[in-house]
Amino acid sequence: MQKTPKMTNVETLRRDARAHLDQGAVTADYSADRTEVIKQLNEALATELVCVLRYRRHYFMARGIHARSIASEFLAHSNEEQGHADLLATRIVQLGGEPDFSPDSLSARSHAQYVAGTTLVDMIREDLVAERVAINSYRDMIRYLGADDPTTSNMLKGILAVEEEHADELADLLEDLPKSE
Repeated sequence: MQKTPKMTNVETLRRDARAHLDQGAVTADYSADRTEVIKQLNEALATELVCVLRYRRHYFMARGIHARSIASEFLAHSNEEQGHADLLATRIVQLGGEPDFSPDSLSARSHAQYVAGTTLVDMIREDLVAERVAINSYRDMIRYLGADDPTTSNMLKGILAVEEEHADELADLLEDLPKSE
């Protein structure tokens, strides 16, 4: 027979909520290693920012007969990656950390590389590689968190779903393009 977890009584909830107000959303029962979570989130932030920049470049540099529709896809992905970066930065602050936007170390902290690509096929391929890196990174982070930080885990699962969608769209684009473009 499975034991039902006991709920905290209301008086204890109220008392605990008044303690350590300076920690904001982080309460005493937060069980993840906050320092490590913030480090991982900053690496994810760097990855997203590198992806924003690469997609932006591809948006402006796309050339050829298929460029218009593919460029609009690059722009849409860039904007979605910026949204992910904003979510990550917000969560870092909620956990009492500081989001690291330093351009000096951005590419070193990013899991994805910044590879410019010269043709549409190269650009799509490099973006697809970066999406696949992000997918694996987010899955690793979600596994690492387990049940210790459900808020961060749920946020990462939402981002992961979009990254998988991006990878799927890019794979379709790559399949539809002639290899010389």
